[in-house]
Amino acid sequence: MARAEAKLARIGELDEPHLLSPALDEATKAALARRGAPLRAAAGAWIFRQGLPCEAYPIVVSGRIRVQKTGANGREITLYRVGPGETCVITTACLMRDAAYDAEAIAETDVTAKVLPKADFRELLASSASFRDFVFRTFSARLASLLARIEEVAFERIDRRLAQRLLDAVGEDGAIAATHRELAVELGTAREVVSRKLKDFERSGWIELHRGGVRLLQPEALRRIVHDEAAS
Repeated sequence: MARAEAKLARIGELDEPHLLSPALDEATKAALARRGAPLRAAAGAWIFRQGLPCEAYPIVVSGRIRVQKTGANGREITLYRVGPGETCVITTACLMRDAAYDAEAIAETDVTAKVLPKADFRELLASSASFRDFVFRTFSARLASLLARIEEVAFERIDRRLAQRLLDAVGEDGAIAATHRELAVELGTAREVVSRKLKDFERSGWIELHRGGVRLLQPEALRRIVHDEAAS
């Protein structure tokens, strides 16, 4: 199913400076409100795609964006998410080196954002200490989380990571609305690996599998896996 593209909102929407990050000083917020274009994206819309030129710097006002990478074999991995008051480290890197996007981003929920054109981004970066501090602080924080993500995918056992993901995603009723493929994208592994581990969990009586989701029956058993008390 084709995804829609994010759209610029009508002029006058999202132009209140108080909606932007509290880490920015008032003068910088006013400059962003004046120079930035408001953007609205419905859940499921593309924010950017791999290979396209990077022309603007977005700051999320509301909603959540998922940034992911797709390999040559078609496998996908979620790199990180961008929420209110945050921005995208891949966009920052692409703007700084004048390069095309090497990943893609999708609106997980309805999203509103301020989008600063490349020329204005560079001008504010040079002239505003508040903006410069915001850009580099968010860049370094996201880089640290990406390194942690690489370590997790490279070195953590898949059963432990899957158990943690199920515990993080479970609702009050014990249900998790996620397909095997969606869980595989989150974990950076093959769908077949996730399906095999879920079957192991089900045979142990810890979960119940159903079409399009999972139900937790024994969350304590999964917590024992996460805390390395049960090996697999």
